[in-house]
Amino acid sequence: MSILDTGIKNIRNVSRCTLGAGSLAELPQLLLRRKQEHPGPVLFFADQFLEGSDSIKKLNRGPADKLIFVASAHEPSTDGIDAIVADLRATGFQKPNCIVGLGGGTTMDTAKAVANLLTNGGKAEEYQGWDLVKVPGVYKIAVPTISGTGAEATRTCVMTNTRTGLKLGMNSDFTTYDHVIMDPSLTATVPKNQYFYTGVDSYFHSMEVLAGSYRNVIGDAFSREGLTLCREVFLSNDMMSDDNRERLMIASYFGGCAIATSSTGLVHPFSAGLSVVLGTHHGLANCIVMRAMQPYYPKEFEEFWSMVKRQGVEIPEGVCRDLTDAQYGALYDSTIIHGKPLTNALGENFRDMLTPEKVKEIFKQM
Repeated sequence: MSILDTGIKNIRNVSRCTLGAGSLAELPQLLLRRKQEHPGPVLFFADQFLEGSDSIKKLNRGPADKLIFVASAHEPSTDGIDAIVADLRATGFQKPNCIVGLGGGTTMDTAKAVANLLTNGGKAEEYQGWDLVKVPGVYKIAVPTISGTGAEATRTCVMTNTRTGLKLGMNSDFTTYDHVIMDPSLTATVPKNQYFYTGVDSYFHSMEVLAGSYRNVIGDAFSREGLTLCREVFLSNDMMSDDNRERLMIASYFGGCAIATSSTGLVHPFSAGLSVVLGTHHGLANCIVMRAMQPYYPKEFEEFWSMVKRQGVEIPEGVCRDLTDAQYGALYDSTIIHGKPLTNALGENFRDMLTPEKVKEIFKQM
């Protein structure tokens, strides 16, 4: 395939990063300086599993600050984001000086979406697409507690519109976080399977960029280094060692930077189909999709399954074998709508290759 122009000429990355084990302890001082320069309360979004944890206690919240726990079992929806914003406005909490997203991809994406809507107005679905956000969002800080999604680095926040079935983000320079705190000690207690399902998303981000047509020098550089780190982590004997948790946190960041300048490929549209139709969480959905990807990514297919074997994790199978025609039709619709990543993977004539019958055949392999 020929190299395609991504259309991205001006690249915005996170302005500042704080790195290293224990770096969460620096957050209160960062927020204090922020309040001194820009008076106002802080809005915290935290994964619900952190309720009552030491991480929450270390936030040192002020009396005017607000903490919202996010249910991470379900990925963000446009209706859910709208409900949060409406509640904030109803209670008079409309102008925080900073928003903090403490958690995984769901929590960090929720924080980004709310930050945009508080300054731009309107409904979340109005900004699903590319460069529709016109006003800078609220200043925001990401604190990832699991690695892989790249949400701490990307220029998007992914949401599902349950009315249309569209799973798409607010792709905008204004969506990018202003500051990221990467503290690998926060990932030490993540369950093994979940650590792999989410962490290997950074592998998919990097490999899909390098295998695709939307290419540029900086995206390739982020992807190559991200892949190197992922291989060191997932082909090792202990993917959750102290050193490997730090490597994976950086790989996640690099993978997010890579897709911010390029696009994902075939895995992510099919994964989106599983998420929209069957409710499968994104990281696990990616892994399930790899059961059908040997014809498209043969080397990566072998490498991924060697990682699965080395780490002893379980990937469900047979989840799409006996669905109804209506479900297969919905899977097709929820997959084929992702034109940019499918073009990146297969070229501009991707619809000729991914007929409804072919897409059904691919899903049946899962």
